[in-house]
Amino acid sequence: MGKVIVIDDNTVYCDYVGNLLAKSGVPVEKLYSLQAAKKALPKAEPDDIILSDLRFPDGNGIELLEYMRKAGCRNPFFIMTDYDEVPTAVRSMKSGAEDYISKRTLEQELLPVLQNLWKRQNQSASKKERIFDRDSETFRKIRHRIKLVAPTDISVLILGENGTGKDHIAKMIHDQSERTGKPYVAVDCSVLTPSLAASTLFGHEKGAFTGAIESHRGYFAEADGGTLFLDEVGNLPSDVQQMLLRAIQNKTYRPVGGSKDKVADVRIISATNEDLEMVIEEKRFRRDLYYRLREFVLEIPPLRECREDILPLANFFLNEMNATLKKSVTGFDAEAQRLLCNYRWLGNVRELKQTIQSAVLLTGEGLITVDTLGVEDVEPESSSDFALVDERMQKERIKKALKETGGNKRQAARLLGTTPPTLYKKMEQYNIE
Repeated sequence: MGKVIVIDDNTVYCDYVGNLLAKSGVPVEKLYSLQAAKKALPKAEPDDIILSDLRFPDGNGIELLEYMRKAGCRNPFFIMTDYDEVPTAVRSMKSGAEDYISKRTLEQELLPVLQNLWKRQNQSASKKERIFDRDSETFRKIRHRIKLVAPTDISVLILGENGTGKDHIAKMIHDQSERTGKPYVAVDCSVLTPSLAASTLFGHEKGAFTGAIESHRGYFAEADGGTLFLDEVGNLPSDVQQMLLRAIQNKTYRPVGGSKDKVADVRIISATNEDLEMVIEEKRFRRDLYYRLREFVLEIPPLRECREDILPLANFFLNEMNATLKKSVTGFDAEAQRLLCNYRWLGNVRELKQTIQSAVLLTGEGLITVDTLGVEDVEPESSSDFALVDERMQKERIKKALKETGGNKRQAARLLGTTPPTLYKKMEQYNIE
């Protein structure tokens, strides 16, 4: 439970509300002006609650709420007022206020209202998957970029290798947006078959095709008012790309077999581990759709480029697996820590989590050792993308991999132990056709 920040230019009343809460054991911070609030609120902790007067000499509480939301602060916000006007209540709720409390009944209503909020927050938190908040410099910058883009409706494209947590980043954007509390629908585009992709995304009418025995809403309808996350978006069939482009441009779509357009207010977040510029050159993805999706780009680096995050993540997963598997593993011995930090982690955070899960299960109690980690000992990673220092050898190795895979770049990247985007960059660097 965080603190309640009380804002009122009437110092006597502000102190009264603060003392009322303090007597019930609620931590309180009191602010006596609109300007003081504007300076303090962007620094509020995520679990702090804002309780603001409606009217100030130089503005009002609704303007303060809108100022906070633009600054990326999603804290619950309550409006206090002497004026029991329905239009004011409606306006404050439309601006994102949690609730509207009359000062005449505040003494009776405030604590029950706060207790109900805390109960709902605890229920929501218990349903959410725990996510480790990485503290490397790289991820601090990523969190800053998320805070900037989340309050907008700008389309976001998240780039990164498999296993880097692109889905978690998408959910963070949704949770910090104006659409939090509205639907968040995640779609893995890599499993959508060409024949059913349009129906899955946009729905279909009864009888639209063989087997369509009843109407189906589709993911766009499910996400109306909220966020639609399209993972591995580069795999969408070309005809569905056209439908998606139209839906983004016009905010409308037409179900398969339908005769009328439907409206959908959907924020699009997409992700891919591919170099979409290369996919466009291969005529597999529309350039106009690409520019619609990448209004704002977030690049998630591989784990091997954020080695300061490895041990904190490993300990987080260890504690998580201890609780899940009912084990009592206490940590990693020195050799296991060295191996964790030096290992390449081609599967990124997902591979690390699976490795720790297996190690906790095998160890049971005490310290995890190299033997139970189940990964190969390696020398510390060099700064090159491949584990070769000779550029001529790199070039020959790439050519050989492409020959063995019949020119299939994805399979060649897998043989080389790297990612398709890295392979494309190396091919361009060495002028390999």
